[in-house]
Amino acid sequence: MPKPVGIWPENRLSVEVFLSMRTQWRTGMNGPTGFDYGLPLSRVLRHLRVPADRRDEVFSDLQLMESAALSAIYES
Repeated sequence: MPKPVGIWPENRLSVEVFLSMRTQWRTGMNGPTGFDYGLPLSRVLRHLRVPADRRDEVFSDLQLMESAALSAIYES
């Protein structure tokens, strides 16, 4: 079992969004390609009450975590 890691308070909301999007991966013939940024993301942001003034920051963080996850998935 992986060892738990700490989350800095300023990153908590971004991590919550990432975890809430965990079932919203778009997939192609070779596996996951990225998150569905349409309606699912809007609903997650609204559900988690992400303040409007933090949405750009959270979205940028989400893309960074998405990219890292895809790199880990396709690591050879």
